Amino acid sequence: MSVFIASEDAGSYFELTKAGTAAVIVCLVLLVLMTAYVTGDNKHISVRQMVFSASAIALGFILSFIKIYDPPWGGSATLCSMLFVTLIGYWYGPRIGIMAAFSYGMLQFIQGGGGYMLDPLQVCLDYFVAFAALGTSGFFWKKKNALIKGYIFAILLRGAFHSIGGYLYWMDYMPENFPQSLAVIYPIVYNYSYIIAEGILTIVIISLPPVKTALARVKVMANG
Repeated sequence: MSVFIASEDAGSYFELTKAGTAAVIVCLVLLVLMTAYVTGDNKHISVRQMVFSASAIALGFILSFIKIYDPPWGGSATLCSMLFVTLIGYWYGPRIGIMAAFSYGMLQFIQGGGGYMLDPLQVCLDYFVAFAALGTSGFFWKKKNALIKGYIFAILLRGAFHSIGGYLYWMDYMPENFPQSLAVIYPIVYNYSYIIAEGILTIVIISLPPVKTALARVKVMANG
């Protein structure tokens, strides 16, 4: 179709070319940088915050390749990759948390060369909005048991956005053996199956005393 987008399967979905992927990366990086630095001198992101946030995003991205459960139409239960994204909100609150999680969504989008695009809104829901939701863990950053509460809220919200996208774009991919009487909840079952599986594993791990102690120390380091 163009140098940036290629049509596949008789135009039923689209995929970014290498040039398109590069263009998306440049545009989204510029968007994130502009958002970070036009909010006033007292709200600039410090070097420490940038380093810790970038490190968490990198670790989350690496762990996203370690898949415990990999359903056929996207999404996966990974080895605690969502935890490292939600940690940023836990450290610094919702503003930095959501920006960082949005950046993580960019990485997920380009991970497979741009992924499949049925529609611009589908891309926004499945990548930018859904993954940015992980940063909403920051709304709990000053509350008791902030990490657990923020993590649970954030991953459930991510699942909600994926489910909305499922209702709008992915119902045609529902397996024939899925009970027709339950078809109305198929996007919810599909998306929360892998999100909750990873969530349970993560909560068990971060509830272990040594891990809990280590995460508390890292938070102190992240805030200087």
